[in-house]
Amino acid sequence: MSLFVFPRWANKTRVLAGAALGVTPLYLIGLVWYGASPKTTDVGYQPVQPIPYSHALHAGQLGIDCRYCHNTVEKAGFAAIPDTDTCMNCHSKVRTTSPALAPLRDAHATNKPVEWVKVHDLPDYVYFNHSAHVARGVGCVSCHGRVDQMPEVYQQETLSMSWCLDCHRHPNPNLRPPSEVTNMNWEPPNGQSREDFGTELRQANHINPPTDCSTCHR
Repeated sequence: MSLFVFPRWANKTRVLAGAALGVTPLYLIGLVWYGASPKTTDVGYQPVQPIPYSHALHAGQLGIDCRYCHNTVEKAGFAAIPDTDTCMNCHSKVRTTSPALAPLRDAHATNKPVEWVKVHDLPDYVYFNHSAHVARGVGCVSCHGRVDQMPEVYQQETLSMSWCLDCHRHPNPNLRPPSEVTNMNWEPPNGQSREDFGTELRQANHINPPTDCSTCHR
């Protein structure tokens, strides 16, 4: 007479355990890979700023050109954050007693910078030149989105290596006349598509973005 310690269905646990051991590591790798990718860690990043500055108001409703505040984008690799003097050019006369702007007035009075928190912050091992892109007609909106509609600026694109390479390999849809780089509402003339207009612009100006490692990693 045989004695069964476990029911017969228990034999199937070996198959289930084998499948679990084979699938679980792949699942965990995929979970970590996706969870740590820029698509999930950076897109939507919207830090709290020391002063509630609205791009929707300044760049949108008032139509202030991006280059008034970020005045180095055409001649330097970085986009300068405006100093307090730039802000006070207006706010020494506009909303001079606003409680929200007290940190700005205090910074100006003590000759100290406002501690703005950088939104689009690339890793230190990445080299990005704003002037090179602006000079070739890559609009601000291509990387930063419609900041003129953002009460608080957030990171819209991943700014990942693959995202940058996709544009370097096929920049056509992101090209426009350099004079229109800050125009958020710009559209190609004569009903052309961005692809067709960009193709013509790229050929006319011999725009061939490099894709070798040293372009961004120096």
